[in-house]
Amino acid sequence: MTTATVALVGDRSPSVQAHTRVPALLSALRERDGLTLDAYWIPTTDTGDLAGFDAIWMLPGSPYRSEAGAVNAARTARERGIPFLGTCGGFQHAILEYARNVLGLAVAHAENDPDAGDFLLVPLECSLAGHEDAVRLAPGSLAERIIGVERTVERYSCNFGLNAAYLPRLEAGGLRFTGRDEAGAVRVLELPDHPFFLATLFQPELAGDGTRPHPVITAFAAAAVAHAGRRSGERVGTAG
Repeated sequence: MTTATVALVGDRSPSVQAHTRVPALLSALRERDGLTLDAYWIPTTDTGDLAGFDAIWMLPGSPYRSEAGAVNAARTARERGIPFLGTCGGFQHAILEYARNVLGLAVAHAENDPDAGDFLLVPLECSLAGHEDAVRLAPGSLAERIIGVERTVERYSCNFGLNAAYLPRLEAGGLRFTGRDEAGAVRVLELPDHPFFLATLFQPELAGDGTRPHPVITAFAAAAVAHAGRRSGERVGTAG
């Protein structure tokens, strides 16, 4: 059985419910789905060497201690083809990384740098902290294939989202937004031509009671194990 090493990027805290769900989720993935993840918590201040991991999971918990570290984690996954799942703050910082490093935009996150002049991530008009809301998924998208329906109801604990003024530039620049609320605000993003790069503003960690992982988490774990298997095969081939 292949075991995948996974970087859990976030500043681990018992006060963040998504963090407390992780051990049970890892156990359920192993016992129910046969997907074994060897997971390591990596503070956002220590993301300089993530290339050796089979997957990167950027968990909620912003404001992170290091915006630069969170951005670097997303960049490592994007540039090296490492399976990536970003939720809530992970979603926000994946967009921030792409805007800065791919599109060259000098933009800020209002939670991290409230005195900046140009915000990519801004306070939501209505806070989603502690709420559930509907998400419509684009037919044929990775998210729709994983979840299996075109409309789902998901749990949030979030106060910041994308500044819609930047949406056309991000889409033209290659990001694909495949989940939106009923009003059209983006809630899911994917990166085409990447083995697995998915980010959600909602928190799949909070689905159910934690004993049955959300389909997004199961799909991410499967991508991590597949990536580990490919790397193992490459090492065997090189040795031979």
